[in-house]
Amino acid sequence: MDAEERIIAGHWYAIGLYVGRSPLALVPAPGISNPVLSYRDITDVSAIFVADPFLIRHDGIWYLFFEVYNEHTDKGEIGMAVSVDARSWEYRGLVLVEDFSISYPYVFHWQGQFYMVPEMYEQDCVRLYRAESFPYDWRPVANLITDGPVADPSLFRFDDCWWMFTCARPLEHDILRLYRAEHLLGPWREHPRSPVISGDQRSARPAGRVVHGERGLVRFAQDCFPRYGTAVRAFEITRLTSDEYVEVPAAKPPIKEPDDEKAWNSVRMHHVDAHQLDDGSWLAVVDGHGRPTDNGDPRL
Repeated sequence: MDAEERIIAGHWYAIGLYVGRSPLALVPAPGISNPVLSYRDITDVSAIFVADPFLIRHDGIWYLFFEVYNEHTDKGEIGMAVSVDARSWEYRGLVLVEDFSISYPYVFHWQGQFYMVPEMYEQDCVRLYRAESFPYDWRPVANLITDGPVADPSLFRFDDCWWMFTCARPLEHDILRLYRAEHLLGPWREHPRSPVISGDQRSARPAGRVVHGERGLVRFAQDCFPRYGTAVRAFEITRLTSDEYVEVPAAKPPIKEPDDEKAWNSVRMHHVDAHQLDDGSWLAVVDGHGRPTDNGDPRL
């Protein structure tokens, strides 16, 4: 989440649980009182909000990593919660804190190791971290790219290669760049079709993990018009090679928006992390922004 958004977010961003038959058709999980995690659950610091959730499962436990905006340090830090069923969550504390603001903790597993690539647009780089003792003790491994400030770096594995989307203008939200590498540590090179989106606030900024859907890769994007994080859109990647990139917009929004104007996510939703379960269905964590009540607190 960028500086502009932190100013206006207040306590209004929180994290919810969605499910569906497809990553393109996600609805609130039945029997769940969303949000499943809010600033009220953060016990080790005074949090203004929680946002940008990412899930990973290990040894039967779900781990949730997310941005905690610390009121006292005035910057984003990475928190973690655990669950056995992805429905009831126990907050375990901050797991990654830097001297600068970090968010969007894109966590993944590769060759027996757990990695994280958080956003740190103030540092003009994309930095890879590895857990020395998962889910704690995250140590920097390498700077993957150093092309200036970028937002929401999103890595994925496809066709025996690594790929990465970044939003190249974090304040304008209108340029999407694509990079490719044979190995996780690089060298990373910009794709010949990059930027794959230029001048479009409605589709350029990443909104979560790239997933493998029924018909191929699905990219989630923020609709940042008329303002940052207005909604989430989905795009199906129909062609991705070392020199080609083609995507088409999904027919419908991937996330069902709330019908109640007083819902916890009634103002906007700007992030989704979807995972396919063993039965073929999908589980996703999302974040949302609600309206304040008369006393300034959200309706959580």
